[in-house]
Amino acid sequence: MPTDGPSCRIAGAEAVADAILYEGYLLYPYRRSSGKNRVRWQFGVLVPPAWAQAHGLVDSGVAGSAESPWQQTECLVEAPDTATVRIRLRFLHLQRKVAERRTPDGGHRPVDRIEAGDRTELSFDEAVPREYDIEASVGDLRQGHRLDVRVPGGEDVEPLVDDRGEPVGRVVRRRWPLSASVTVSAAPAEAPFPLLRLRIHVENTDGTTAPDSPRDAALRCCLLAAHTLAGVSEGRFLSLLDPPEWAAPAARGCRNVHTYPVLAGEPGSVDVLLSSPIILYDHPQIAPESPGDLHDAAEIDEILSLRTLTLTDAEKREARATDPRAAAIVDRVDSMPPEVLERLHGAIRTLAPVGRDADSAPERPWWEPGADAGITPETETLLVAGTLLARGSRVRLRPRRRGTDAHDMFLDGRTARVEQVLLDVDGTRFLAVTVDDDPGAELHQWYGRLRHFRPEEVEPLTGEVAAP
Repeated sequence: MPTDGPSCRIAGAEAVADAILYEGYLLYPYRRSSGKNRVRWQFGVLVPPAWAQAHGLVDSGVAGSAESPWQQTECLVEAPDTATVRIRLRFLHLQRKVAERRTPDGGHRPVDRIEAGDRTELSFDEAVPREYDIEASVGDLRQGHRLDVRVPGGEDVEPLVDDRGEPVGRVVRRRWPLSASVTVSAAPAEAPFPLLRLRIHVENTDGTTAPDSPRDAALRCCLLAAHTLAGVSEGRFLSLLDPPEWAAPAARGCRNVHTYPVLAGEPGSVDVLLSSPIILYDHPQIAPESPGDLHDAAEIDEILSLRTLTLTDAEKREARATDPRAAAIVDRVDSMPPEVLERLHGAIRTLAPVGRDADSAPERPWWEPGADAGITPETETLLVAGTLLARGSRVRLRPRRRGTDAHDMFLDGRTARVEQVLLDVDGTRFLAVTVDDDPGAELHQWYGRLRHFRPEEVEPLTGEVAAP
């Protein structure tokens, strides 16, 4: 296989894709008895179409946790007809793990848990990663290309014995067949320069799931955490978050449903795309300090590692019995050297001079700003664009395209009420606001869960003051 083709480029972006694949797979404290581990598979779930119709699941929307029988990616690419495009579909295939105890007549019966010497096994759902590739030239994709995915079911049986070597039961892992389709096409986009709109449509085509099945039964034939990677030779993808001005109208015309594409790979590269059910920035990266996956990429490794260390021996035993990946996390954290844990404590990514302007400001992490970021009590007023803003002032939101919460882009142009003017420990001021027409605004005011924006991210609405 070529070392510089689309396949190699896609492989370089799979570290982030793996974090998406297992995001929420099993959450701290990694025990089956934990309430948050009883409702699983929240992202990128492609359900059987008949089941979706019976349960009133909508077929439109942006990236998020909505379940749907299909997802669609549209992106922009500059490439000649001779260029090669590779699309990689990745998802999890549910695997039901059932502990079975041996009966006196030599048979087996399902049980909730089984003890075998110093080993405990709990009945629990696992998942197996799957991936399928489509490779075609841009010229061929102008005619459209379809891949029918067929994943066979299967069953694996693992015997269990006690300390004397006597059989006490077994662990049975069962998988059900999956079927899906991937359709890829390329069509000219309206732009002053040659430009193509690449469409990737992924659909669950299962016809075996009864429409009235409970969700647990339907999940057996679902694609879980479904997402796609794309690589192109002799060309480049354009960012939909920050497209060149000439391609901005075409970028706005891209329709992405239940998934959203961003540039992937090393910063500055433009030949790999990741389309994820979780909203990301261009060129997302795994922190180099991270010693391994903790199944919650939105958390902080240090916090999760320290919390895992506080689990009792009984809790760790249950976590290990819940799932092999949980056991690996507990074992890794238990054996983590002090210098590795210390490295997780913090890192400076960007140094910037005092007096930087808004465009050169470093990106703020997803949790900043807020009470946990060290913001001091509110000041009284803040001068923005010649207007003095205070509690009750009204503003129009204009979030930055970079270095802000990705969800803030959906608030662009909305109006809001200033609730607080805050001062950060480094002297930066922020406006804490509630968004107009937000049905939860009063509740947000009550417990202080406000949205925070920098002064350059708002436009004062002159002369308008909201009622207290």
